[in-house]
Amino acid sequence: MSKLALFGGEKAKKTEFGTGKRFGEEELQQLKEALEQNTLFYWSGTKVKEMNRKFAEMYGMGYSVATSSGTASIHVALGTVGVTAGDEVITSPITDMGTVIGILYQNAIPIFADLDPHTYNLDPKSVEEKITDKTKAILVVHLAGNPADMDAIMEIARKYNIKVVEDCAQSYMSYYKGKLVGTIGDVGCFSLNDFKHISAGDGGMVLVNDEETYVKAFRFADKNYNRFSKDPDATRRIDFLAPNYRMSELQGAVGIAQLDKLESICERRHAYGERISEGIKDLPGISIPKIEEGNKSSYWFYMFRINEEEAGVSRNEFSKALAAEGVPNQAGYIPACVYEYDMFKNKNAFDGTDAPWGSKYYGREIEYKTGLCPTAEEILSTAIRLVVNEFYTMEDADEVIQAIRKVANYYSSEKK
Repeated sequence: MSKLALFGGEKAKKTEFGTGKRFGEEELQQLKEALEQNTLFYWSGTKVKEMNRKFAEMYGMGYSVATSSGTASIHVALGTVGVTAGDEVITSPITDMGTVIGILYQNAIPIFADLDPHTYNLDPKSVEEKITDKTKAILVVHLAGNPADMDAIMEIARKYNIKVVEDCAQSYMSYYKGKLVGTIGDVGCFSLNDFKHISAGDGGMVLVNDEETYVKAFRFADKNYNRFSKDPDATRRIDFLAPNYRMSELQGAVGIAQLDKLESICERRHAYGERISEGIKDLPGISIPKIEEGNKSSYWFYMFRINEEEAGVSRNEFSKALAAEGVPNQAGYIPACVYEYDMFKNKNAFDGTDAPWGSKYYGREIEYKTGLCPTAEEILSTAIRLVVNEFYTMEDADEVIQAIRKVANYYSSEKK
């Protein structure tokens, strides 16, 4: 048995991880063209319009609306489907705050459903259990590139006549039974921040398929201005509040060039993630992420779980040992389930008030506490997260596999 690097042995990861440039001449050319327009405003220029057209075509959808961030895209989607004060939106407790910000800004109530222990996505059974007469929408998070169980979720949504918004910030070019995620629910949302598959520095995209929904989304992202009207006075006849989430021409320009690279990026990430799973799936005490048959993940990150009893080691010790072998990793993903954050426990979304929970349009007592979603909490306490990058090579994957196997085998043999 090889001596662990943690105890003075040789590292399993002997080479540096592959690197590369995300941005190049293609982005520079697009930026040059944007600047030469002598305007950076999306309605006057051509780049954001081209980004919208190109993205919608890539996804086989009727329309796309560019926004200033992935968080903005989700807020736009929720406003578009009519989420408002006193409504409830069911979503995942393992996600970024960007998922829930739009719910709260619409003065609606986030309701957290539990997760499948193997896919880390919403458990449809838990979703249905959380539905009340206040439920307006299900906000599905496709975590880390892995598609959620959309057939079951859509069946529930149709049964109760509620809307479905897909948060695909981590799931570009991920497929659910042959369909791209983001095209299955009522609205699909994406992020272009600097940590996603593709980047425009920041930005977001909203996908819809029908013209009426498109016009609502377009207006909601632009202060509810009606730029489609030929009557100049109609532009600023504002019938309800909407934010300013417009994308600039510079973001659109970079986004256009990035879209040309998207499929290749996702394919390389997919191959890398699948290689890791194949290489460690037989190890005692290790659970690989489950990609359901017919689905395809684009692996924004790779997260596996440790059964401490079977593995003969704690999750945290395994994480330290793996890092010592030359494989950077993180114990868990976010620090705790979102509902365990102080803002939720103290119901202090709008500082110094009880909004939205105290709204006269709501009238129900909600408690956010540890134990609310036990499977989600267990996932976070047993997970180890690995970085995935499109510049990583199959040699990197093989050395990562060797490192995980080395650590797992060491502790399982120690247990014996």
